[in-house]
Amino acid sequence: MTQSNLRTQPSLFIPHGGGPCFFMDWTMGPPDTWDAMAAWLRGLAATLPQRPRAAVVISAHWEEAAFAVTSGANPPLIYDYCGFPEHTYHLAYPAPGMPELAGKIVELLSGAGLPARADAQRGFDHGVFVPFKLIFPEADIPIVQLSLHNSLDPRPHLEAGRALAALRRDNVLIVGSGMSYHNMRGFGRPQARPDSDSFDAWLSAALLQDDVKDRDRALINWEAAPLARAVHPREEHLIPLMVAAGTSGADGGVRGEKIFTGHPMNATVSAFRF
Repeated sequence: MTQSNLRTQPSLFIPHGGGPCFFMDWTMGPPDTWDAMAAWLRGLAATLPQRPRAAVVISAHWEEAAFAVTSGANPPLIYDYCGFPEHTYHLAYPAPGMPELAGKIVELLSGAGLPARADAQRGFDHGVFVPFKLIFPEADIPIVQLSLHNSLDPRPHLEAGRALAALRRDNVLIVGSGMSYHNMRGFGRPQARPDSDSFDAWLSAALLQDDVKDRDRALINWEAAPLARAVHPREEHLIPLMVAAGTSGADGGVRGEKIFTGHPMNATVSAFRF
């Protein structure tokens, strides 16, 4: 295997749970509701080809009129959840930023015709620090967070993934952080499981096919999937997947791989690797 291959990271779409769920006693259901997902996230770093030099994280919890990138050297944390125990508003995750990587991302996106800007003030929201406290608990991997485009149109997000694909060959891990099921009123209800199972089967088939055009066409038209709007009344938790998927195909590798499925609060939730 060449050194170039050793340095190539996958891109991932991961679930980030419910608020700070992994760091509290869960009382909105069985206490082990999030245990399987937490265990999987803790083991995720060991599945990578090597330790990444940095991570680019696209979270469901940041939307802008143009793509924005955290460019501060030491981004703060944003506790963008409510109604949880007091100690969860004091969680720490002092991962450094990487201003030079942020500048490169702005350059790549702009070069692809996607308006982008750096944001030196913005911190990491819980779609970043909550799962990454499990994935890299030492907070020693530099992180740059990329916003969603507030159109929530799959197309520019797939294009953003294509623009950023080259970073993977420079040992940068690209992570879409969301949830493959995200109906806040549906969690825990009997219908959540059959609805999420139907959508998960469609999503898996779309991502595990070989033809990039067919895959992208399916993702662009995701609303036509079975129970799509029952699973995602608003799609911000699905759109980070588009960026991760978009990174594949530019280098010849297209087919996704399902790497986790769990059933928190009676909903089927999956993760994918490209």
